[in-house]
Amino acid sequence: MNSVTTSSSSKRPFALPNLLTYSRIVAVPVVVGCMYAQSILGAPLWLRWVALFVFIVAGVTDFLDGYYARTLNQQSAFGRMLDPIADKLLVASCLLMLAADNTIRGWSLWAAIVILCREILVSGLREHLAAIRVSVPVSHLAKWKTTIQLVAIGFLIAGEAGQAILPPTILIGVVLLWISAIFTIYTGWDYLRAGIHHLIEDDR
Repeated sequence: MNSVTTSSSSKRPFALPNLLTYSRIVAVPVVVGCMYAQSILGAPLWLRWVALFVFIVAGVTDFLDGYYARTLNQQSAFGRMLDPIADKLLVASCLLMLAADNTIRGWSLWAAIVILCREILVSGLREHLAAIRVSVPVSHLAKWKTTIQLVAIGFLIAGEAGQAILPPTILIGVVLLWISAIFTIYTGWDYLRAGIHHLIEDDR
């Protein structure tokens, strides 16, 4: 009876892991709104700390939703679909806002472009492979890439507010963003190679 109940609850849209994923999506307009108000509208600098706090909480939910899905046996197709979407919404919106307020500029924009292009490539590849019922697992290196990427964006969100405490805050963020971009190219190639292999096999 318990296993049936747990399995049934895992398919509910309001299971705990899914609620954590929803919270990450809700965090997107909050983070972007705080950054926009501070950098574009000239609101107080402390809003960057609010944006950073919400971003960190959202990043923690990225770990917790997977953890609870496994430990509570509440994994679902809906959650597997929504989780990477929430991640990409958060990362893409923050990178665009950081470019808009000139926190990342010049050559550093290429790191952001590489990251965004890779996310689009992998999303399209996964969508096609899902149609032929092929799953490409996330590698450990890809998880490290995501962690470095989130830390980099966190430093960049702190921006000028962070530099008042730690002067090289933005520099640290930019360096980590480039490291993330390099990992992004490597892991993106891994996904592409695996995807092409399955596509060739499917054509045969």
